[in-house]
Amino acid sequence: MTRKKLDFRADAYRQVLGFVFQHWRYRPALVGAIIVLVVSSTLAEVMVPVFSGRIVDAIAGTQAADSALSAFAVVVVLGLTSVVLRWFIFNGIIRLTLRIMADVVNNGFHKVQRFSTDWHANSFAGSTVRKITRGMWALDSLNDLLLVALLPSIVMLVGASLVLGSYWPVMGLFVATGSLIYIGATVALSMGFVSPAARLANAWDTKLGGALADAISCNSVVKAFGAESREELRLRHVLAKWDRRTRRTWKRGTLSGTIQGFMMVSMQAGILGTGLLMWRKGLATPGDITFVLAMFFVLQGYLRNVGQDIRNLQRAVNDMEELVLLDKMPLGVEDKPDAGPIAIDTGEIVFDRVIFQYGAHPDPLYEDFSVVIKPGERVGLVGHSGSGKTTFVKLIQRLYDVNAGAIRIDGQDIADVRQSDLRGQIAIVQQEPILFHRTLAENIAYGRPNASRREIEQAAKQANAHGFIVGLPKGYETMVGERGVKLSGGERQRVAIARAFLADAPVLILDEATSSLDSESEVQIQQAMERLMVGRTTLVIAHRLSTVRALDRLLVFDKGKIVEEGDHQALIRLNGGIYRRLFERQALELTKGLVA
Repeated sequence: MTRKKLDFRADAYRQVLGFVFQHWRYRPALVGAIIVLVVSSTLAEVMVPVFSGRIVDAIAGTQAADSALSAFAVVVVLGLTSVVLRWFIFNGIIRLTLRIMADVVNNGFHKVQRFSTDWHANSFAGSTVRKITRGMWALDSLNDLLLVALLPSIVMLVGASLVLGSYWPVMGLFVATGSLIYIGATVALSMGFVSPAARLANAWDTKLGGALADAISCNSVVKAFGAESREELRLRHVLAKWDRRTRRTWKRGTLSGTIQGFMMVSMQAGILGTGLLMWRKGLATPGDITFVLAMFFVLQGYLRNVGQDIRNLQRAVNDMEELVLLDKMPLGVEDKPDAGPIAIDTGEIVFDRVIFQYGAHPDPLYEDFSVVIKPGERVGLVGHSGSGKTTFVKLIQRLYDVNAGAIRIDGQDIADVRQSDLRGQIAIVQQEPILFHRTLAENIAYGRPNASRREIEQAAKQANAHGFIVGLPKGYETMVGERGVKLSGGERQRVAIARAFLADAPVLILDEATSSLDSESEVQIQQAMERLMVGRTTLVIAHRLSTVRALDRLLVFDKGKIVEEGDHQALIRLNGGIYRRLFERQALELTKGLVA
């Protein structure tokens, strides 16, 4: 094992244990009380073999008979003390662990919710959930291992070495040295031999969770193409790699345990052999041998536990590694420390000499880009796929940060305000609206969770959604299914528009919501959108150009630049213009479709 790999594993342990200790520091009194109780309970166990030896000496006649009863009473008291203290210890651990587990999930969810759009686009939801939940349960194991397993083991080994050393210095030195060698070898095997394999096994465990979630969440597509067997074959390939990685990890763990077993037998032979040698030379009484045997059996249990605990520690560290990396990952788009609220009144939007470049792309998409959207203006964004339309509205929502220049709404730089405040005043209706697996009322009220039922119903009426909602068996209390799968496309669109009506935001973004709907749904949604645009600064990403004729202004994008600008009538008269060419092509396709 190279030094570089060992350093890498040590760094993983430092990061994970540092993460745990950071959460401990939030509750110092509780953690401190648990540590004191653990040390006291373990020291009580350390003293039991001492008084057991005195009982044997009294029985053998080397001490007064009354001392046997005294020693017996002390052993009973020590045992009861240890039991009572452990009751308090476990209750303290329960309180500590549940609070930290809740914190870990809350913090992980808080972080994931605020990661950039790019991060979410490149991450499996199932894998992310697996990282958080696996890390949460690993933290439960770590708390138990560190406070209830390893800490008592260390106290016992130190206490036993000192007590044995006070009787026979050579024995104390042998136990201390043998214990250190055993623990050092166990740590080296765990970190340098088992842990790298476990880390790869966990990576494939995460991929397995992602593959399952991906296929299950897209089950309607799988059914549509009769691809169940194909998806099962794909999963079998992932399972095969998961199997190989996990098998290797478990085999390495078994080999590590075997090596530790040989070391344990060697220590056993050394301790017992030394005790018997001293007895033969007359340097130890029967009570002393009883003391050594009792201490050895206690030590053996703790040493065996130390080996198992370190293996479990390695497993828990591996399980928590991805959660800790998630916690340390930068958000991508972060609020400034002094970011404040934004007050949008008229809704004027200004791009001031903006430069924007996607992270991995060699060239900027926008370069010295400037445009003004007037208050209350209805503006259509037109252009080929990849021309910069969608990026334009994403930058307004601050889903990405610009590289240079500024974007201002009502004179306020959006980089200086809180993202949640900014997006709370921008309503968006997406081309493929996403609904929560909650009731229709909850989905409509998502932008204003304190809205009354009357306000929810009014918004639904404005969006032409009230009619189909009241026709459902449970009306507004109907659960819509994951991502709204129980509703048709047109119904989902109308619920999304109702949500935008209720949010009542001064800025509205419409990602053409009628391009894939039947004619009846299109008419109803078009009417709802026209009502929704009244009195709001509106941006419409136009896929079907027939829907943008009535807008105040059209911006035609091409390779990150606005190459044409004006209303429909002005742009349609431009010979050789991009807008005219796109419009004529769509009109021709529509004509062919009607003839066919």
